[in-house]
Amino acid sequence: MTMLIKVDPIKPDESEIKKAAEVILRGGLVAFPTETVYGLGASTYNDDAIRRIYVVKNRPMDNPSIVHVSTFDQLHEVAQEVPEDLEERLRVAWPGPLTVILRKSARISPVASCGLDTIAVRMPAHPVALMLIRLSTPISAPSANLSGKPSPTRAEHVIKDLWGKVDVIIDGGETFFGVESTIIDYTKRPPVLYRPGPFTLEELRRLFGDIRIPEQALGLGEFKEALAPGMKYRHYAPNKPLTVVECGDLDNLVKLTMDLAMDEAKRGRRVVVLCSSETCGKYRSLGLRVIEVGSRVNLYTVAKNLFHSLRLIDEIDADVAIAEGYPEVGIGLAVMNRLRKASGHNIVRCVD
Repeated sequence: MTMLIKVDPIKPDESEIKKAAEVILRGGLVAFPTETVYGLGASTYNDDAIRRIYVVKNRPMDNPSIVHVSTFDQLHEVAQEVPEDLEERLRVAWPGPLTVILRKSARISPVASCGLDTIAVRMPAHPVALMLIRLSTPISAPSANLSGKPSPTRAEHVIKDLWGKVDVIIDGGETFFGVESTIIDYTKRPPVLYRPGPFTLEELRRLFGDIRIPEQALGLGEFKEALAPGMKYRHYAPNKPLTVVECGDLDNLVKLTMDLAMDEAKRGRRVVVLCSSETCGKYRSLGLRVIEVGSRVNLYTVAKNLFHSLRLIDEIDADVAIAEGYPEVGIGLAVMNRLRKASGHNIVRCVD
């Protein structure tokens, strides 16, 4: 039986979080909110509990999780060596949506690291997550959803996917950013971006200088080896077919999206368009179903609503979905990474 604990996300009741922390210490699984998405956590030092995460999620055993810490002492506990220059930078970036890959310490088992000699680690910027870790141990946690599906940004998403399969779900309301953390590999020189996220490329370059960006980090293909979450397997995908439309010019983007949608409608297929606040009215005028994702003026609104919108595709009366693309600046880089992966790289581009 799953226990549901509702808390204030800003000022959580410590006595309530302590109940969940005790479950972690006993080897149980707890779904909890972070500033990015909800995580499904177990003690980093409990191999059986970590294995259970993979079973519950139906997650491939070679797909690593992130180790979440609440202090820099815990960082030194789980990482073999933390360069002084890196710690100085992390004291600027943490708590926050930035994950770094480092050599693991002797305390980290092969189960916790998926057989790698590295770990992905971050300090979340969420009062609930920080309190849960402080009252228990470093927590290994992937997203709290069934593997391959859109990540959960609300407790209702976790309940739908994992109710009855985990011990505790902490309902801390909607997450702030709505997409997973940025991941860089600090064992490489220059550091390598594996997954874009809310800690933007522009911010990374200001903090770290040169950053290498493989094309896979842009959502253009998959990495052959999973050195961090989100690298190797299809993620974020609705059950229904999804096409992503990419154009440099907004008018051309809308025209191509309309043409594709009307072609599908002529074939007798029910279409839903994932569109921005600025463009949804144009599709509605054609009688098309729409899901309004957010504003192009503020791409953080698109990121925040993206996974909920992808989940809505499977809940409405439609056969196929078509999603507008967005500029790859700021958090838009993370949005496009997720959309391309969600579509299985089914992308239609304008010929400009």
